[in-house]
Amino acid sequence: MDDAVTAEPEIPPAPGEDRYLSLALANSVIALPGGHFVDLLGTPAAVNAWMTERGLAPVDAGMREMCAAQLRSLREQIRSLFASRAAGLPALSGALGAVNDALTRVPTAPLLAWDEKTGPYRAAPHPTSQIVDHALAALAADAADLLTSVAAERLTACGSAPCNRYLLRRGRRHWCSTRCGDRARAARAYARRTGSRVE
Repeated sequence: MDDAVTAEPEIPPAPGEDRYLSLALANSVIALPGGHFVDLLGTPAAVNAWMTERGLAPVDAGMREMCAAQLRSLREQIRSLFASRAAGLPALSGALGAVNDALTRVPTAPLLAWDEKTGPYRAAPHPTSQIVDHALAALAADAADLLTSVAAERLTACGSAPCNRYLLRRGRRHWCSTRCGDRARAARAYARRTGSRVE
C-alpha cells in the first residue's frame, strides 16, 4: 500500500465489528477515494493502541515492528478468507494454514507452573511475544467462529467502490457506513443521468 494516509478518517465501525474482533481486524486497513489507504496498524505504536482498545494487550506491551508485521499478516489472511466466503469461492490454502497456525500457537489452557514456596499453580506467561501470540490466536479463533456461524451468511464486502471493508449485512443494506451508502447512491444517480454503468 504505497499511498498510505496517516490521518485516521472519521469512519464508524462496520456492522458486525462490535461482535467480531476479526471483522475489526480485517477492516483496519481502509481504502479511500483516489487510491489512498489508511492503515490503523501501520506502526508498532498503532498496533499497541489497537490491541489495547480491544483488550488484547496491556497499554505497556511495547510492540515492535516484528509483532506489528505478524498482526498485519494475519489481517491479510483473514481478509482473504472473508473474501472467499463472501464470494462463495474456495479458500486459499495459505490463508487457512495461517489462521490454523495462529490458532495452535498457544495452549488452550493455562499451563501448570510450580512455585518453590507455594507449590503448583496454573498460569499463562505473557512476555510481549506471547501477548502477540495470544492476540493472534484470539483473532484467529474469532475469525473461525464468524466463518462457521450462521452470521457468515450475512458476511459481505462493502458495495461502494473503492471501499474494501467487510460487514455483516442487515436486511438489504450492503454498505459499511452511511458515507459509503451515500457514495453508492450518488454513483447510481450519476450513471442514470449519463447512461453509463456503475461497477
